[in-house]
Amino acid sequence: FQPRSDLHFHHRIKSKVIMSAAAARRRKQLLARKKQQQESAGDAVAAQLQKLLADDSLSEESTAYEALQLAQSQVRKKVHAGEFKEAVDLAYNGSLAILKNGRVSVASQLLTVLANVLRETHTEETDELLDRLEELDKAHKAAMEGRTGLEADRLQRLQRDWLRRCVQWSSELGPIRFGHTRVQELYAAQCWSVSQSVEKENEEDEIAGLKTDAVTHMALAEKPERIIEWLKTLPKPTDKETKTGHVCPPAERDALLTRAVLCLCAIENLRDATTLVKSYIDNVEEREIDTLTKSYTSKDDGKAPSHIVFCCMLLRTCEKDPRTGPLFSWLLRSFKRELDGMFKPQIIQSYTTKIGKIYFNIQPPPNMMNMLENMMGMMGGMGGAGGGMNPAMMQAMMQGM
Repeated sequence: FQPRSDLHFHHRIKSKVIMSAAAARRRKQLLARKKQQQESAGDAVAAQLQKLLADDSLSEESTAYEALQLAQSQVRKKVHAGEFKEAVDLAYNGSLAILKNGRVSVASQLLTVLANVLRETHTEETDELLDRLEELDKAHKAAMEGRTGLEADRLQRLQRDWLRRCVQWSSELGPIRFGHTRVQELYAAQCWSVSQSVEKENEEDEIAGLKTDAVTHMALAEKPERIIEWLKTLPKPTDKETKTGHVCPPAERDALLTRAVLCLCAIENLRDATTLVKSYIDNVEEREIDTLTKSYTSKDDGKAPSHIVFCCMLLRTCEKDPRTGPLFSWLLRSFKRELDGMFKPQIIQSYTTKIGKIYFNIQPPPNMMNMLENMMGMMGGMGGAGGGMNPAMMQAMMQGM
């Protein structure tokens, strides 16, 4: 015999179990329906986006902007869902379609989304992606053809910023140190292009920075012949810029050559550094190299040390064994004034510090190591006149260049 209260208790528990199971089924049905509705809505948005991207009216700003907003939301949705490849594909296809319809300002916003997604999702670098970046840059150039003025300058700067993000992505997630040469070349070319449109009277530092970035990244792109093409367009050094003890910066052409050679030596690419120097002598330098070489150690001809001679001797020294470290140190001392007068000399000093460490085992002071790693190192032991070099030794070093 079971008490009535116990029977009532078990009945209540059983009812709760049945109701809980029914509620769970109902909840599941509601969630499934909601998901289906969301997918339907998402499919509708995706369909609308594809329709806009294929529409002839995409060349109109209002249509392009509507496509941008839909693409941004769809890309973000795919990222949240873990559909990283699909997100990249959508950002690429949307950007390309908008660029081909001439809406560069709108496309630049979606290009930024693409670069950010590549980095956020740790998308690995592939040849296909590099092809796509080149295709986008080509489409951008075509869309900008013939445009001038302040708005054109703004759009060209935005493209430079986008390419810089692509270099960062390639450096972080690609197999090549500092970023793939193909992306480096795109970024370098864009920097030089922007430098040509900036007003010289108002933005001298900006122009110097753009040209500096251009030759540096073209060196990282392993394209010395393109650097030579740029240097050909620059004026030859003036008497004021080559006078002993000149207070003005070195000639732009000289300084950019030296910066590129130092960068190549610092990343242990003596092959392209040698190609750059030889091509400069053959195609750019108007003065006689023998005359410049003799002048380098002369103290009474009123001429500052020549950049091309410095570069030649630097390469010859780096090709020798570590025991030529004192020769390297003398070379830096003899050229200190020129190096200190270049744009952002702390970067130049980081190159020379790294060169000394790599080729001659010259260790920077311990407190400089972190600064060196951040390309802000200071070269120790460069002050003072130091001893001279035998002219015969200089001539021997210059042979073969």
